[in-house]
Amino acid sequence: MKKDEYMDLDFSDIKVNFPLKRREFLKLLGGGIVILFSPYDIVAIQEGQRRGFRQRTPEDFNAFLRIGENGRVTCFTGKTELGQGVVTSLAQMLADELNVPLDSVDMVMGDTDLCPWDMGTFGSLTTRMFGPIMRAAAAEARAVLMELAAEYLQTPADRLKAKDGVIFDKTQNKNKVTYAQLTKGKKIQRHLKEKAIVEKNSEFTIVGKPLLRRDAMEKVTGEAKFAGDIRLPGMLYARILRPPAHRAKLKSVDTTASKKMKDVRVVQEGDLVAVLHEHPDEAEKALAKVKAQYEKPEEKLDDKTIFDHLVNVAPEGEAVAHGGNLSDGEKLASEIFEETYLNSYVAHSPIETHTAVAQIEGDKATVWASTQRPFGAQEEVAQAIGFPSKNVRVITPFVGGGFGGKNQNQQAVEAARLAKLAGKPVQVAWTRAEEFFYDTFRPAAVVKIKSGINRQGKIVLWDYIVYFAGERGSTKLYEIPHHRTIFSGGSWRGTPGSHPFSTGAWRAPANNTNTFARESQIDIMASKAGMDPLEFRLKNLSDKRMRRVLEAAAKEFGWTPSKAPSGRGCGISCGIDAGTYVAHIAEVEVDRKKGSAQVKRVVCAQEMGLCVNPAGAKLQIEGCITMGLGYALTEEIHFKGGEIFDTNFDTYEITRFSWQPKIETVIIDAKDSPPQGGGEPAIICMGAVVANAIYDATGARVFQLPMTPERIKKAIGVRPL
Repeated sequence: MKKDEYMDLDFSDIKVNFPLKRREFLKLLGGGIVILFSPYDIVAIQEGQRRGFRQRTPEDFNAFLRIGENGRVTCFTGKTELGQGVVTSLAQMLADELNVPLDSVDMVMGDTDLCPWDMGTFGSLTTRMFGPIMRAAAAEARAVLMELAAEYLQTPADRLKAKDGVIFDKTQNKNKVTYAQLTKGKKIQRHLKEKAIVEKNSEFTIVGKPLLRRDAMEKVTGEAKFAGDIRLPGMLYARILRPPAHRAKLKSVDTTASKKMKDVRVVQEGDLVAVLHEHPDEAEKALAKVKAQYEKPEEKLDDKTIFDHLVNVAPEGEAVAHGGNLSDGEKLASEIFEETYLNSYVAHSPIETHTAVAQIEGDKATVWASTQRPFGAQEEVAQAIGFPSKNVRVITPFVGGGFGGKNQNQQAVEAARLAKLAGKPVQVAWTRAEEFFYDTFRPAAVVKIKSGINRQGKIVLWDYIVYFAGERGSTKLYEIPHHRTIFSGGSWRGTPGSHPFSTGAWRAPANNTNTFARESQIDIMASKAGMDPLEFRLKNLSDKRMRRVLEAAAKEFGWTPSKAPSGRGCGISCGIDAGTYVAHIAEVEVDRKKGSAQVKRVVCAQEMGLCVNPAGAKLQIEGCITMGLGYALTEEIHFKGGEIFDTNFDTYEITRFSWQPKIETVIIDAKDSPPQGGGEPAIICMGAVVANAIYDATGARVFQLPMTPERIKKAIGVRPL
C-alpha cells in the first residue's frame, strides 16, 4: 500500500458495528455455505492507525459470501453502485474465482443490516482493495466445496475440477455434483485464512472480457429504483426552511399561514423547520408561506478575492517530498520559471440530488438513502435521533452519481429526524438549489511552482507548493535532482477559517488541481527549451510505465513532433491516480475573437493493471473526459461570503452534448499486474491537456480553471501569437 494512494483518505471515523449477531445472521440466510473473511477491514483500520487516526478496535468485522441451496451465489458488500459499474465488475471477479456462471451471481450492496461494515465507496478503492479479498473468499469457498465433493463422490480431491457451479471427476465426467446439491440443508461456517489459493490471472474466463453492465436495462427502462422512487404507506414529503447564506442565524420564524393550509403539518425542532404533505407540490406551496428572518454575517470574501485569502491564511506547509538542494538546482538552471495556478470552487452537480426516505417503527429506524457511505449514514442518523446504531438500518438503492459529494448524509439525518417528529415515513429530496447550497465543493486552491531547466532540456529544479487542494498527485512525476514538494492547508477539507463554506472530496480530489499545475508548467519549460512537448516529457521521464502510456497515446493520436505553440491546437498531459497511469492528447479549436475553446478529439491511454471489464473501463474513461470538460472550461461557483449565486444549471454550466469530442481509448495490457482504480484517473488530465492545447493553438497560457472565454480572451490579449 503506497502512501500516495491513500493521502486524501480520512479514516478518522472508522467504526465497525455489525448489527446482527452471527447466529441471527445465519438464521436470516437459511441454508448454504457462509465464508467469513475480514482482511479488507483489517487493511482499512491498519492504514488508519498508520496515519495516526483514532480507531475503535472492532469485535467482529466480517464480510460474507453465500452459496445458496438453489445454487445461486450472493455477495454482500458495503460498497455501493454509484454508476461506476462495480455491480458488474465485482460479480465478474467473484464468478471467475468461484467457477460459476456470471448470471448466477447476485450482489447485495450497501445494506447495513446484511452487509459487512465498509468505510464507503470512494477513492477508486472498490476493485483494487475489496476485489482481491472477495476473490480470496471465493477461493476458500471453492476449497470447501471441493472437500465436500470429494466426500460426496468418494473421489480424491486432486481428481476433481469445478466449472459452472458443478464439480466433476476429470477422469469420469458423469461422476459429478452441483454446488446446490452440496449446500442443501447445510450451514458451514469457516474463517478465511490469511493466504488463500486464488486462480492465476491466466486462468480467468470472465474477468478481462468486455461485458454489458448488469444494471443497464433497468436504468434505460426506468425500472431501477433510486431513493426518490421509494414509496411507503402514509409517506409525507418534506420541504425544509433554508437559510439565505452559510452561517446565517435564524432570528424569527412565522408558520401561521402554513398551518392554516389543509393537511399540512408544520414541524419545528430548534433550527429545523419543515412543512410536510402527502403531495410534494403542496409542501412546496406551504413552504412559500413561511416567513423567516435571518441574521447574516458580514462577508468580505468572494470568488475573486478568495485566492489571496487562502495564501494569507495558509498554515506552515508540510514537505511531502524533497531531494537534492534547491540552491544547487538554481545554479544548474539556464532558465528559471515561476508561475501561479488557480482553480475555483467546483460543485459535484450529480443528476440525482441528495435524497432519503426514513421510516421509524418503535425503536427501529430504516432509511433508504442516496449515499456513498451507508455505514457513515447509519452512525449519523443514530446519533441524531438518539437510537443505538444497531437499531438503524440504512439501505442504499442505486445512486444517481456521487463523485465524492454523497459522502455527506445531511438529507438522511433530516429525513430521520422529521420521521421521528411526525410519526410517519418522510421523504427529503433536495431541490437543485439546495443541492448547490449544501454541496461540499471542490476547494478553491492555489499552486505556486518555481522550476528550472539546463541547456540540454533537463529539469534541474522543482519547487512546488500547493495551498488547500491536498497532496494527492502533487509529488513529482519526472526525474529532477533538486526538488521539494510542499502542501499547505491540509486536504480538501481545509483548515478552520479558510473556506467560507464546506469543501470536500471531488472526483480524484486534489489530483485535478495538481496535474493541471504540473503539466502546464512542464509545457512552459518545453516551449522555452524549443522542444516538442512529448519529446521533453520523455527526456525527463525514467518511469517505464509512464513512458509506455505516453507513447501509446501518441501512437493512437498520430502525434507529429512540433514545438509549441504550433498553431494546430494539440496538447498533452499525463499523471497517476489510484494506482493507474494515464495520458491524454487532445485537439482543441479556439475562436480567438470569442475566446471559446471547442475540444475536437481526446485520446486517452490508460494502464490500470488487470482490467476486469474493459467495456466498463472504457465507459469510465469516457465519463471522466466528459465530466472533465466542465471543470476545465466552465464550472465554477460564484459567491459572496456564504451566499451562493449559482443555484441551477442556467448559470452553472456543465458539459453539454454539443461539446462532446471524439473520444478514443487505449487500455494497455497489464494482465499480470493487480487491478487498479478506474473511476477517477482519466479526469485528472483534462484541465492541463485543454490548457496546453489552447496554448499550442494561440500562444496564450491560461493559469486559472475554468478557462472561460473571458479568461482565454484576456490571455490572448496579453500574449498574442
